[in-house]
Amino acid sequence: MKAPALLRAALCLTAALIFTQCASPVQKRIQRNPEIYARLSETDKLLVQQGRLREGMTREAVFLSWGRPDQVASGSQRGAQTERWTYLGAQPVYTDTWNMGWGWGGRGWGRGWGYGGMWDPFWGGYGSMVTYVPYKAASVSFRGGRVTEFLRGPQ
Repeated sequence: MKAPALLRAALCLTAALIFTQCASPVQKRIQRNPEIYARLSETDKLLVQQGRLREGMTREAVFLSWGRPDQVASGSQRGAQTERWTYLGAQPVYTDTWNMGWGWGGRGWGRGWGYGGMWDPFWGGYGSMVTYVPYKAASVSFRGGRVTEFLRGPQ
């Protein structure tokens, strides 16, 4: 009788670990910061769970909803403290290349020149390369610690 109960407990624990690993980034932030989440209003809790914002939200609620910003800028507007959080994305840019050229490589004196050096002509061929270019994906403005505006999407 003990073996099936132990097996059931082990399976439940394994399932719990798997589901925890599959949690969304928002759910992970909520789990790691339960005290912040508990202080939110019911409306803000629902918005945070959906990854959404509203004007008047606190910085903490924005953090739970969208995560840590990539850039923070501080300032002042009409005597009130302002802050802008910027979130960056990365756009893949695909390029086609024709690898042609000549080069030196190998062993020997210094940088491949001299004794033991190896002439290495490399006539490549057609290939492609991916480069990721950062862009401003979202921004949130705060005045007095509360959201005054937010934009999501390439800017």
